[in-house]
Amino acid sequence: MTDSEQVNFGYKKVAPEEKTRLVGEVFASVATRYDVMNDLMSLGTHRLFKRMVLQMSGVREGQRVLDLAGGTGDMSILFAEAVGPTGQVILTDLNPAMMTVGRDRLLDRGLAQVQFCQAAAEHLPFAQGQFDCACISFGLRNFTDKDGALSELLRILKPGGHLIVLEFSKPENPILQTAYNVFQTLWPVAGKAIVGDAQPYRYLVDSIRVHPDQAALKQMFEDAGFVDTVFHNLVGGIAAIHRGTKPEEQTAAQEVS
Repeated sequence: MTDSEQVNFGYKKVAPEEKTRLVGEVFASVATRYDVMNDLMSLGTHRLFKRMVLQMSGVREGQRVLDLAGGTGDMSILFAEAVGPTGQVILTDLNPAMMTVGRDRLLDRGLAQVQFCQAAAEHLPFAQGQFDCACISFGLRNFTDKDGALSELLRILKPGGHLIVLEFSKPENPILQTAYNVFQTLWPVAGKAIVGDAQPYRYLVDSIRVHPDQAALKQMFEDAGFVDTVFHNLVGGIAAIHRGTKPEEQTAAQEVS
């Protein structure tokens, strides 16, 4: 296999199917303590970021939302409250351990408008033009084929529908970047203490550092066919929210591709 056929698993180059397996093992090992570690690593700010995602999505009552890589259900809970009982949220994830945690949380809250689907982001089992909005929250960097996933998301959105991606990004200030790098060195230590395994958090740090920066990800949105693409930096660029829109009118050839 040539280098061009391999993908990044952190800094390592691996075969696509190997990355899918390795990422699955990472999240299976941390599923039950995933939310605790998120609160610790972000100092609780990820919850504020996710509410900002909801506001940028423009989701309204009665709409249909795809929460891709929805994991333990944080975004699905917010979207379910926004679409109300007449709307629908489909939490989709490839990892059954993460989905189990999310399903239990949502069922405990009585949010019957949320359904669950285990599927790969690159091969979504939905017809074209089914969703008013799709969201990925801190999951895109783990996808085996990011470009393929963005194309799939364009396909399943209705014309005028939005894709919102919340992801770690690149701080613009060198001093902030240096401080952030130091802070990240604590994550594997905390992972070992709280989850019992440091390796998933070493992968997390590496996956953040090799993920495309803001401008590159914006270009990936546009290459996939999204229009009106924008991004908003959070905490100086440590994370960013990207939004793109499916064009109102597409040719048959564009839909098929």
